[in-house]
Amino acid sequence: MPQVYSDPIIIEHTVNRVIDHLKGGDNGPTLVFFAGIHGNEPAGVLALQQVFENLREKRFKISGNIYGLAGNLNALQKQIRYQDEDLNRIWNSEKLQKVNESVTADLHSEEREMLWLYEQLLTILNNSAPPFYFIDLHTTSSETLPFIVMNDSMLNRRFVMNYPLPKVLGIEEYLHGALLSFINEMGYVSFGFESGQHDEPSAVSNNIDFIHYTLLLTSSVQANKRWSKQVRGKVHKMSGIASSFFEITYEHRLTASDEFEMSPGFVNFQKVQKGVKVATYNADAIVAEKTTQIFMPLYQTQGSEGFYYIQPIPKFFLWLSKYLRKVKLDNLLTKLPGVQWQDQTKRALVLDTRIAKYISKSIFHLLGYRVRQVDASHLVLRSREAASRENEYPKSWK
Repeated sequence: MPQVYSDPIIIEHTVNRVIDHLKGGDNGPTLVFFAGIHGNEPAGVLALQQVFENLREKRFKISGNIYGLAGNLNALQKQIRYQDEDLNRIWNSEKLQKVNESVTADLHSEEREMLWLYEQLLTILNNSAPPFYFIDLHTTSSETLPFIVMNDSMLNRRFVMNYPLPKVLGIEEYLHGALLSFINEMGYVSFGFESGQHDEPSAVSNNIDFIHYTLLLTSSVQANKRWSKQVRGKVHKMSGIASSFFEITYEHRLTASDEFEMSPGFVNFQKVQKGVKVATYNADAIVAEKTTQIFMPLYQTQGSEGFYYIQPIPKFFLWLSKYLRKVKLDNLLTKLPGVQWQDQTKRALVLDTRIAKYISKSIFHLLGYRVRQVDASHLVLRSREAASRENEYPKSWK
């Protein structure tokens, strides 16, 4: 492979907003890869450039459309996570309406990037054919083996089960305003791939292998058996963690005024024993209250999530949630006191915690709902299943 990065990884030349676009037959899927949404994470951009170059050199037969989009050009050039506001924390209807109604000159850097990405998203949806797959390429500030992070819709889950990598569910309950959550709520398959630590050259090569694997998985390219076997072998060897599902159990949230320092040496999925010091927060030590696993420890200056705790999800509960969603048990939830539909779309429930205070959040997780606190006594529980465009995706993945 040509040396396309330096160490640390640096974007040394101009990056086009549209990294590349390959169009094949009209009957194939549409894949959209986002990269550089965070400007201190250039590995995905470099990987996409290399993948498109390889596809052209090898003259693979392409089906459908393959897009590569760079997210945050200004931050990429400055090698910072963001310039004015985190581009991956602003994707909500209120923000989008504000951006659409504003004069472009009045928007800050990430708002302009958001507007451009939204315009590209609409253009792709209007001019390309389903099924659509949206994948956001990221890296982490800590050492990590590659993994997938996703909203827990059955459509997402069925597709990502084809990857022999650990999968983390439910981050949207904590991480508000992510691009992929916005797209997932439109009903499409969308998830993130974390390829490694920001400055590690392996983050680029892992992204390349992951992208190639995805192209094969979706039949977007037709390649010889030898190349296909090599790609699949690389992805199977990529992670030393058994291919399983995890869920987030805790987030340590930060504000701009907080002083936070992660204790050194933690890596993603590492088991942390009870009593171990995890971080220092506003001069106080944070100690693990029970044995758990650490996830996404923060080792950079920008960021509003200090760390997460996660735990494996037993296979029985994965099966149970699939069954309960299939029989639409959530239709009975409004029979419970303190639970009602938010509106006629029936995509979200409102729970009055003063009345329904003994109902566990885990019940709603099984049924495909993610919980958001709206005030002291009310939760909004939004369904990941109601919007899913099941009929647009291959039946073999259902």
